[in-house]
Amino acid sequence: MAKGKNQHVVPRQDGWAVKGAGNNKATRVVSTQAEAIQIAQDIAKNQQSDTKIHGKNGQIRAGNSYGNDPYPPKDKR
Repeated sequence: MAKGKNQHVVPRQDGWAVKGAGNNKATRVVSTQAEAIQIAQDIAKNQQSDTKIHGKNGQIRAGNSYGNDPYPPKDKR
């Protein structure tokens, strides 16, 4: 299980927000989704949690795990 809160990148009228799961307030608001994704990844790596990237329509379109993945890949590249 993840140790910290999952980090969500969500659209806003004034740009893109990085929010911890369950938080009402955004951690950061930036103008581009790419910048928000980088911030969310840095936080998730530090907290060993996941990122959830939302599209403009609000639906989750991507994500990544930086914690203890319960279903890790089987190949050992």
